[in-house]
Amino acid sequence: MPDLLSPDSPTNAAEFTVSELSGALKRTVEDAFGNVRVRGEISGYRGPHSSGHAYFALKDDRARLEAVIWKGTFARLKFRPEEGMEVIAQGKLTTYPGSSKYQIVIDSIEPAGAGALMALLEERKRRLAAEGLFEQARKQLLPFMPRVIGVVTSPTGAVIRDIIHRISDRYPLHVLVWPVRVQGETTGMEVSNAVAGFNALQPGGAIPRPDVLIVARGGGSLEDLWGFNDEAIVRAVATSGIPVISAVGHETDWTLIDLAADVRAPTPTGAAEMAVPVKADLEATLASLGARLKNCSSRNFDRKRQALRAAARALPSADQLLALPRRRFDEASARLDRCLNVGIERKRARFAGLRLTPATLERRMAEAGRHLARLGARIPGAHSALLRDRSHRLARSAARLGLEPLLRRMSACDDRVANLGRRADRAADVRLARLSDRLSQAARLNASLSYKAVLDRGFVVVHDASGAPVKRAATLGAGDQVSLQFADASTGAVIVGEVGPAKPRPKAAPSSKTPPAGQGSLF
Repeated sequence: MPDLLSPDSPTNAAEFTVSELSGALKRTVEDAFGNVRVRGEISGYRGPHSSGHAYFALKDDRARLEAVIWKGTFARLKFRPEEGMEVIAQGKLTTYPGSSKYQIVIDSIEPAGAGALMALLEERKRRLAAEGLFEQARKQLLPFMPRVIGVVTSPTGAVIRDIIHRISDRYPLHVLVWPVRVQGETTGMEVSNAVAGFNALQPGGAIPRPDVLIVARGGGSLEDLWGFNDEAIVRAVATSGIPVISAVGHETDWTLIDLAADVRAPTPTGAAEMAVPVKADLEATLASLGARLKNCSSRNFDRKRQALRAAARALPSADQLLALPRRRFDEASARLDRCLNVGIERKRARFAGLRLTPATLERRMAEAGRHLARLGARIPGAHSALLRDRSHRLARSAARLGLEPLLRRMSACDDRVANLGRRADRAADVRLARLSDRLSQAARLNASLSYKAVLDRGFVVVHDASGAPVKRAATLGAGDQVSLQFADASTGAVIVGEVGPAKPRPKAAPSSKTPPAGQGSLF
C-alpha cells in the first residue's frame, strides 16, 4: 500500500498498481462472498474440459455470472450440469485478474426444485423415446420357468431380502446378486455395468447366465431415485439380451428405467412374483392335468373296447371263416394220393412209350444233318450280304461326310470284315467237322446197337402176320403164318404142330452137319 502522505503525490488519492488493485478486489470479494447460493440457468455448458474442469455461466433475465467446477468437485456431483437447466449452485465468489472478471467456484449444484427435475426428466424422456428405446416392439417376454435370476440392487438393504424370501416361498431357484449403490452420483454407471456384465456371461460357463434380470430399489423421493433416470441405465436395459424387470420405488414412483425395461413391477416383491411361478400351483396343475389325462385315457380305452366288441359281433366267427378253406383242404388231401398214383402211372406209360431205337436215332440224326446243311448253305449268302451292307453303309457315310478319316476307317472295317469272314469260314469248317464226327459216332453206335449185326451171327427174327416181332412162343399157334428175317433176306413160314414148353429131345446120331452151338430149331 503506498504512502498516502507522499510529498511527490499531486493529490490526496492513493496510487495502486494494477496487480495491487486486482488483489485487493479479489480479497474483498472472497471475504464478502465466501459462501453463497446462486440460482440461475446454465448457459454455455459444453461438458468437462480436457483438464477435467467445467466452465460455463449462470444467468437470469438481467445478468450473467461466470462459473467453474474444478475436476475433484465435478467427480463428486450428484447431478451433472446440462445446458438450459435451472440450478442452485453453492460456492464462493472470486475474481480472475487476468481478464478483470469475477466468477463463482461451485462446490455443489442441484436442480432448482422438483419442477426443474421434472422438466429435465421430460426432456430426456422425449429424446430417448425419439430414438425408439421405449418401443413396445423391443420388449421381450419373460420365461415361464427360469432357472437362474439375476438381481441388481444393494446387497445390504431390505429389498434383496424381500426378493430372496419371496422367490424361496414361491419357487426356489438360483439367485445371483450384483451389488451396486442405488443412490448417489455413481448409481447410473454401476447399474448399467451390472446389466452389461450379466449379459456378458456365457451360457454353460462357470457362472450361470441368468434367464431374468431384476433391477430393484426401495421407495424414495425424486432426488433419491434420480440415478435410475440416467441415460446409461436406459440404454443398457433397452439393449439387454436378457429380459429385465424394473422394480424401482413404489407403485406411484416412476423412472426412465421403467419405460425401457421389458416389464415394470410395482414393488421389488412384485418383481419376484412376476419372475417365478408358484411351485405349489404348478404341482396342483400338474396333478390335475395328470388326473384328467388318466381319466381321458381310461374313457378312450373304454370307447375303443366297446367299438372293438361291436366290430367283433359284426364279424363272422373263426369257424365260419375257416369252414370253406378247411373243406377244400380236406378234399384236396383226399385227392392227393389218387392224383399221385395217376400221375405216376401216366409218367410210367409215357416213359414206356419213349424207346430209344436205332430208327429213332437215325431219324433224329437225319433231321440234324438236314438242319446243319441248311445252315451251312446260308452262311456264304449271309456273309456276302453282310459285307455288301457294311460296304454300302460305309460308302454312303464317306460320300456324305467327305472326310478322309472315314475312308481310313472304312478300309480298316473292310480288313476286319475280311478277317471275320475268314474266321467264319474256319469256324464253319470246324463246326461241320465236329458235327460229322458226331454223326459218324452216332452211326457207329447205331450199327453196334442194330440187331442186323446179330443176324450176321446166324440169328433170325420172327415176325407175325402183322409184322410185329414175336417175343414169346406161346403167342403162336399151329397154322400161323410168320416171316423169318435173315441177315440177307426174309422168307415166309407156317407154324406146324403145337407150340409149348420145350421138351427134352432124344439125342440124334452124330451128323457131319452139326448146327451152331446155342441155336435150335424153331419147328
